[in-house]
Amino acid sequence: MEYLLIFISAIFVNNIVLAQFLGICPFLGVSKKVETALGMSMAVAFVMTIATIVTFLLQKFVLDAFDLGYLQTITFILVIASLVQMVEIVLKKVSPSLYQALGVFLPLITTNCAILGVAILVIQKDFNLLMGVVYAISTAIGFGLALVLFAGLREQMSLVKIPAGMKGTPIALITAGLLAMAFMGFSGVV
Repeated sequence: MEYLLIFISAIFVNNIVLAQFLGICPFLGVSKKVETALGMSMAVAFVMTIATIVTFLLQKFVLDAFDLGYLQTITFILVIASLVQMVEIVLKKVSPSLYQALGVFLPLITTNCAILGVAILVIQKDFNLLMGVVYAISTAIGFGLALVLFAGLREQMSLVKIPAGMKGTPIALITAGLLAMAFMGFSGVV
């Protein structure tokens, strides 16, 4: 039951983008096309899950064991950067079209504070490894859901006439705010 609560809460109630405001750069940057948003969501999900496992193990068996907790942030950043490089190499070989579509946004995963935030939150919430993995996967699903919904809304907005002063970033931010308000409706669920 506890795992189900973590799962639902991370996707809907405490959505990493819409409630905790982590991962805003890719949320606004890669959300112009649903296809690109899906690709970014999958890449973030992979990196977030693997990063959570690796950082959890590093924290418990290296940093805590040798009383090096003060190195947590830099260690986690190095792990995430290494994993992003690995994803970039794999995407280049497996799916060159997705690699081209993501373009400059792929390195954004390295600095995506949602990934670092999840790795740190797993430690702060004192989750065990399985709970941490469930939290990371469900947070990635929540990130992907928000990103794809927002991309779909932005694609639809490109078809409508928007006043000149509202085009681009202003209407995107208003739409993101409305989407965040919609997700607030889930706050009483868990």
